Amino acid sequence: MQVTYLGIGFIFILGEAQYFTNILQCRVWYRIDSAKPVYLAVARGDSDTAYKPQTRLVNAACTFAILRQRSDRGHSCAVSVFTLKREARSGQSVRYFAGERGSGSQEDLFFACFIKADQIASIFYFVTIRRKERSMSQAVQRATNVVYQEHHVSRDKRGKAVGQKGGFRGCTVWLTGLSGAGKTTISFALEEYLVSQGIPAYCLDGDNVRHGLNKNLGFSQEDREENIRRIAEVAKLFADGGIVCITSFISPFRADRDNARELHEKAGLQFFECFVNTPIEVCEERDVKGLYKKARAGIIKGFTGVDQPYEAPEHPDVDLKAGQLSVDECCQEVVRLLAGKDIVPRGALQLVRDLTVPESQREAAKAEAATLSSVEINKVDLQWTQVLGEGWATPVAGFMREKEYLQSQHFGCLLDAGVVNQSIPLVLPIKTEDKERLAGAEAFTLKYQGQDIAILRQPEFYPHNKEERCSRQFGTANPGHPYVKMIMESGDWLVGGDLQVLDRIRWNDGLDEYRLTPTELRAKFRELGADAVFAFQLRNPVHNGHALLMSDTKRRLLEKGFKKPVLLLHPLGGWTKDDDVPLQTRMKQHAAILNEKVLDPESTVIAIFPSPMMYAGPTEVQWHAKARMSTGANFYIVGRDPAGMPHPDGGRDLYDHTHGAKVLTMAPGLTQLEIVPFRVAAYNTKKQAMDFFDPEKKEDFLFISGTKMRKMAREGATPPDGFMAPSAWKVMVEYYQSLQ
Repeated sequence: MQVTYLGIGFIFILGEAQYFTNILQCRVWYRIDSAKPVYLAVARGDSDTAYKPQTRLVNAACTFAILRQRSDRGHSCAVSVFTLKREARSGQSVRYFAGERGSGSQEDLFFACFIKADQIASIFYFVTIRRKERSMSQAVQRATNVVYQEHHVSRDKRGKAVGQKGGFRGCTVWLTGLSGAGKTTISFALEEYLVSQGIPAYCLDGDNVRHGLNKNLGFSQEDREENIRRIAEVAKLFADGGIVCITSFISPFRADRDNARELHEKAGLQFFECFVNTPIEVCEERDVKGLYKKARAGIIKGFTGVDQPYEAPEHPDVDLKAGQLSVDECCQEVVRLLAGKDIVPRGALQLVRDLTVPESQREAAKAEAATLSSVEINKVDLQWTQVLGEGWATPVAGFMREKEYLQSQHFGCLLDAGVVNQSIPLVLPIKTEDKERLAGAEAFTLKYQGQDIAILRQPEFYPHNKEERCSRQFGTANPGHPYVKMIMESGDWLVGGDLQVLDRIRWNDGLDEYRLTPTELRAKFRELGADAVFAFQLRNPVHNGHALLMSDTKRRLLEKGFKKPVLLLHPLGGWTKDDDVPLQTRMKQHAAILNEKVLDPESTVIAIFPSPMMYAGPTEVQWHAKARMSTGANFYIVGRDPAGMPHPDGGRDLYDHTHGAKVLTMAPGLTQLEIVPFRVAAYNTKKQAMDFFDPEKKEDFLFISGTKMRKMAREGATPPDGFMAPSAWKVMVEYYQSLQ
C-alpha cells in the first residue's frame, strides 16, 4: 500500500495517555488505493516512565484499538508494540520485549494506526513504526503479506464425516440478552439436545471465554466490542468446521451483532440471532450472581441494563420469551428454526407425533370411517394402535411400510429423518383374503370387536416373512417363545400406511387414569418443576432392591447439580405372558410402595406404558428406552436381563443378562438418554435391609430369587424385614394364594 505524507493534522489524545510522558501530533496521510485521507496517530512513550510491567505496554498499545472490530470487512487487524530496552540500575542490560527484539541501548516506544477520515472510530489497520529502522511502507507490506489458504476438504465432504446425521450443518446460533435472561441455561440445553441427536454442537459461553481467549479484556465499551469481534471470528471457524456453534453473550450493541452476521454471510455460513427476551425485572429477581444488586448500589459500573444500554434486536430470527417459557420450550423453538433452515433434520424435532384425530375433525373422520372397507384387528394389534396413536413411536406416522420395516429389521433404525432408533418393527399382519379384498383401496378402517378404531391411509401390502422376522428380532424362530408363536400364527401379509386414530383408546378397567400419553407426562413433569426425569420400566412387582436403585439414582442426580429430579415409574401395561403378574395386581402393589413412602411420592410419577411385551431381550430394550424419550425422560434405568426370558427348550436363559445394558450404551439414536446400569441388590442380613451386593462380604447377603419369592407368597410366608413393604407383600400373597 502506498502512502503520501500531507502534513500535520491535530493532537490525538489517547485513553491510556497516563502511561506516556508525551503524546505526539496526529499526522495526515493519503492512501493511494482508497482515494481517501487517512489519519495517522503516533504516540511515543519514554521508557523510564511508560514501561511498568509488560502488561502495561500491551494495555497502552491496545488503546489504539478503539472500536477496531468495526474495521473494513476482509482486512485483518493487528496491534504491534515496539521493542523497549532500558539499562538496569545495576549496570546490567535488561530488555523488555513486547513484539520483536531490538538491539539499541535506549529505545522509545512508538506505535501507530490508520483511521479512516470519514469514520474515525473505525480502525482497520495497525502498523509498527521502529524509529530509524523501518519505513511505513515496509511495515504495511509485512502486515498485508498474508494470503488466505483454501481447505482441501470441502464443506460437503466434511459434513459427511462430522456427526451421525450426514450433511453439512455448520452455522452459528447467537443468543443475546440481558444478564440473567437465561442465555447460558438455554445454550447448554440446546447443545446437549443437538449432540444427543447426533448433530455436532459446541457452546461458547461468555464467562468461559473470558477465562481463556478473552481473559485480557475488561468491560469497557471498547473491550466488550473486541470481545464480541473475537467470538464472531471463532464462531465462524466452528461453523465452517460443520459444527452448530452456539454463542451465549450479552452482546449489547446492535452493530457488533450485525458485524458478526455479516462475517458469517460473507463466508457463506448461516447465522441466527436469537433474542432471549426476558424482562429486566425477571432478570433482577433471578440475579444468581448478585450483579444487579451490586450495579444498583454503584459497586459495579457500566452494567448492561442498569447504567449501560442494551440495544435489543429489532428483527431477531427467533424471539424467546424466556420469562414465560420453560428451558425445554425455548430450546425447541430454536430447534424448529434450525429445522426450517435445513440445519436440523425434521426427525430431530422433539415433538410428540400424536396420530389421534383432532377433536374438531373427529366427527367427520368417524363418518368417513363408517363408509370405508374394514379389517378386524386383535387385542395386541389394538395395543400397538394405541402406542402409535399416542406418539410413543415418534416420528413414525403409522404401521410401517416395507421400506421402514426393512430399515428396522436390518439397521435397528429409521433413516429418512436422520438416525432414529427403532429396533422393533411396528407392523400390522393381515390374512391373504383381507389383502386381496382391500387391494387398490386408498384407505380402510381398523375395527376392534366391531367398533371403528382408526383409518389406515395409502396402504402398502408386502409379504410377511415370519421366520426371518423372528430370527432377526428374537434371535430364534422357536414357536415355544410366546410372541414368536403369535407371529407364526398371524397373517401372511403385512400392511403399512398413515394412521389416524379416531378417538383416545380406553380399556375401562379402572386403570385408564394411569395411562398418560407422552404429551400429558411432559406437562406433568413441567408442573412438578422437574429438571431431570429418570425412567424405570418393570413388568414385575417392586421390592426394596428396586427401590434402592431408584433412590440411589435420584441421589446421584442431585449430586450432579440437578435440583428436582423426578422418577417415572412406568410399568408395562400391554400383553404379557401367562405366568407374569397381571397389571391390576402390579399397580396395586406399586401403590402400596408409594403409600409406605419406600419411594418418595412427591417426586414420583406412576403411569402405564401401553406397549405389549415381546421378550426380545437387547433388541426390545432399545424400544423401551426410545419410547421413554418421547416423555422427555433423559435418564433410563436398565435392569438385569431386560426383556429376557428362559429359553423355550429350557436349561438356560435366552439372552445374556448383561447385553441389554451394554447395547443401550452403544445404540444409535439413543444418545439423548443417559443409561443408568442396574446394580445387583440383595438382602443384607446384618443390616436387615436390601443393599448393593459387595462380593467381598458375600456371606452377609441373601439372594431371594423370583421363584423363591413366588413360593413364599403362595405359602403365605413372611419375607425378611426390609425385603418389601409389608402392605405391598400382602398384595402379592393375596394374588398368589388366589391362584390355588
